[in-house]
Amino acid sequence: MTPLAVRWLKFNLVGALGIVVQMGAFALLFSALHLHYMVATGLAVETAVLHNFVWHELYTWKHLPRGAARDVALRLLRFHAGNGAISILGNLALMRLFVGSLHIHHYVASALAIALCSLLNFAASEWFVFRK
Repeated sequence: MTPLAVRWLKFNLVGALGIVVQMGAFALLFSALHLHYMVATGLAVETAVLHNFVWHELYTWKHLPRGAARDVALRLLRFHAGNGAISILGNLALMRLFVGSLHIHHYVASALAIALCSLLNFAASEWFVFRK
């Protein structure tokens, strides 16, 4: 298996954990705290973005040198600019479409939005965030 394929598999494993984090945060914010679904979506996605960054640093792209704290901070900024933007803007736009216009159930819509953003997120991570 190629190194790229291995990273894709690791990326998806971290992503699966991130889905649990995002859906759990969404459930807490939307169902328990009764935040508007758009606010709950944005906060839940940000929670998952931070979770995923840590695991991608420690697991998916662990073969790359970490560098100083400044290097990690710059990667985190790139992660937010790439993956964060794709995830937050993509999820918000898709949730607005799925829930607001198509009236799909909130949790089904959230899962669909996550899946649709995943391919772009891997490309952003591979070629923008964790580049050598």
